[in-house]
Amino acid sequence: MEKSFFINVADALRNWLTNSLGFSATATDLITTAIWTLVVILFILMNLIVLVWLERKFSAFFQQRRGPNRLGPAGFLQFPVDIVKVLGKEDIIPAAADKRVFKIASTTLFITALLAWAVIPLGDGVILKDMNIGLFYFIAIGSTSTISFLMGGFASNNKYSLIGGMRTVAQMISYEIPMVFSLLGVVMMVGSLKLSDIVAAQKNIWFIIPQLVAFVVYFISTVAETNRGPFDLAEGEQELVAGYFTEYSGIRYAIWMIAEYGNLVAVSIIASIMFLGGWNAPFGLTFIPPFIWLLLKIYFMIFLFMWVKWTYPRIRIDHLMHFGWKFLIPVSLANILVTGIGIYVYRMITG
Repeated sequence: MEKSFFINVADALRNWLTNSLGFSATATDLITTAIWTLVVILFILMNLIVLVWLERKFSAFFQQRRGPNRLGPAGFLQFPVDIVKVLGKEDIIPAAADKRVFKIASTTLFITALLAWAVIPLGDGVILKDMNIGLFYFIAIGSTSTISFLMGGFASNNKYSLIGGMRTVAQMISYEIPMVFSLLGVVMMVGSLKLSDIVAAQKNIWFIIPQLVAFVVYFISTVAETNRGPFDLAEGEQELVAGYFTEYSGIRYAIWMIAEYGNLVAVSIIASIMFLGGWNAPFGLTFIPPFIWLLLKIYFMIFLFMWVKWTYPRIRIDHLMHFGWKFLIPVSLANILVTGIGIYVYRMITG
């Protein structure tokens, strides 16, 4: 039902542009792509409003506080008011900063976060581009975000910002390795990098069961990749004031935050697709639309991220690096070995 609805909407839009307005096939593709891109941006922004509210409420609950409770029901309208406040703040650029790099750093991070959504399906058939190498594309695009963090830290001409940017690069590159290795086990079982094929392969059993170790490694690695607590060493206020975005204010600071939450939703979707069955319904509860199931799984993963952030204290940077290189990478490699042996034995048994 869901696939038919979205495909019918897309087909109706294409027919209207081609037959009624007389656009060429190339122009129609460009317009429909632009419209779906706008839909993705709106989806990210709508999630941002909900996630900031949830983050504040969860942190208040874990710290035995009330949290926002003045504007709107349960303080839900606090963030829209904060948006107005941020838009009214002065955009201050340090006099000694590299102004061109300083201005584009946060924007490039947002663009990178947006490009990663090109291959992320939001349901059966609800995807901008269902590429055969979709997972590889997502990882490749995500890895370029380290450049934006380094640009922001270096261009600020501030020692705190520079150290924060360097920490981010070291941390993200180190934890990309076990993150990718954790996903290889699923790819080996499916034999495809296409995200829709990976979801289709989980109709009978979700991969979190045979790949539980890989799921734990992926979760820990993405906590570090998204600079979430307790691995948010790049912006540790006790040491670096605010890290790579110390000198940013106004809308440029807000773009950093939007990109961070956009990446949080993206890695949560990948976790839902790779390990939690994607939009496949559990226990035969197919009367609930697939998109709703995917959304519930995404928010379950986001809850885990927030739970971990507001439960554990921030660790030291050397402990973080040692944990990634000396524990997560060997464990992820061992998981690949065990998965390969399991696949080989299964094929021998089944002929």
